[in-house]
Amino acid sequence: MVADTIERLSAEIAACRVCRDAPLGGPDKALPHEPRPVVVLSRTARVLIASQAPGLRVHETGLPFNDASGNRLRDWMGVTREQFYDPSLIAIMPMGLCFPGYDRNGGDMPPRRECAPLWRARGLALMPQIELVLTVGQYAHKWHIAPPKGETMTETVHRWKTILATPTNGPAILPLPHPSWRNTGWLKRNPWFEAELLPELKKLVQCKIG
Repeated sequence: MVADTIERLSAEIAACRVCRDAPLGGPDKALPHEPRPVVVLSRTARVLIASQAPGLRVHETGLPFNDASGNRLRDWMGVTREQFYDPSLIAIMPMGLCFPGYDRNGGDMPPRRECAPLWRARGLALMPQIELVLTVGQYAHKWHIAPPKGETMTETVHRWKTILATPTNGPAILPLPHPSWRNTGWLKRNPWFEAELLPELKKLVQCKIG
């Protein structure tokens, strides 16, 4: 058996068409457009962004967080665009690797269910040097944190200090909301996020990439 490498796995992911050709739930659940997996694996980065799924602009450009959400996330992290896109500093592995399309209300569909079981464990295993995982949104929270049943995204993020301090068999985890413009109202209703969590986030990121 050939050993996994970042280069081999990246090539396999780039060629993946499972959500189109063998979707969970049957042919009528197939991705309605050509897949374009977007992921940044790294053998040196100590920060991993565990995000939700690419948006349309990311799908079109192939560059993760190449949109307004990315601008907000970079501001939260206190990093430049150059730092953010330096794979030696930051790895990015969404829960769903392809743009999932829009729902009937014009919002992004949930991440494709095919991706995480196929790729996530292999990707994480190839990045043992990761020291901090930023879980962005409820789907990443579910995978990396496994919140109690019924806990809301707000409740998960609100107990960030406990989650960050909880020992794990791997990297520390810091939960975040999605940086979408749709969450602007959430930010206004939860001023503790910017007052308490973001300063700690910036400090942690600078410690890892500095």
